[in-house]
Amino acid sequence: MKQELQIIGRIRTDFPTKFGLPRQGNFAESLTGKIIMEPEYRKAAAFKGIEEYSHLWLLWGFSEVKRTKWVPTVKPPRLGGKIHKGVFATRSPFRPNPVGLTCVRIEDIRLDTPEGPVLTVSGIDMMDGSPIYDIKPYLAYADAYPNARSGFGAKVKDHVLEVDFPEKWLQMLDESKRDGAIEMLRQDPRPPYHNHADQIYKIAFADVDIHFTVEDDKLTVCRVLFLGEQQS
Repeated sequence: MKQELQIIGRIRTDFPTKFGLPRQGNFAESLTGKIIMEPEYRKAAAFKGIEEYSHLWLLWGFSEVKRTKWVPTVKPPRLGGKIHKGVFATRSPFRPNPVGLTCVRIEDIRLDTPEGPVLTVSGIDMMDGSPIYDIKPYLAYADAYPNARSGFGAKVKDHVLEVDFPEKWLQMLDESKRDGAIEMLRQDPRPPYHNHADQIYKIAFADVDIHFTVEDDKLTVCRVLFLGEQQS
């Protein structure tokens, strides 16, 4: 009998859009999210023993993927958006089934909130509201292969930007969000084909818009506005 994937919950994060999401969650470990279960799955018994683990696998959906027809090759952003790779040799969201896989760290477990069991996790790379299809414990002895080859990903993983975030703008962020914002910006959130020093980019993060420029390998925050605030 065919059974469709069920959405068991959604993750609440500080990213209302996909622009700015870390390319891997472990590159921005200060970014956190809360997993809110759908009513049918708000059963504390389903989480019995989860406190014995430090990390979890989340299977989730790329909810903003608009492509209706899959193609066998994609152009990974970290290769400049010009080189074709097979879709199954990448982590592109444009897949036959738009399913993501992220390893997160458990930061807090609350089983009896008004919304049922709520997990706070760090190392997220998901938009706010992304659907969660499954939660599984991460097992270091079974899931980690330190000597595994990592393809082109290994060649670009260490590229980060120097971030200049002036204190007057940093103070506009909640203190608990500041480290995560800097980690996110270090990952160079620009589209791969953008490299204009005079271009001002904008990322919606938490309750603010962060405006920044990039020249060479230095990112400079030039303005922070609260969401909905008009720029003068």
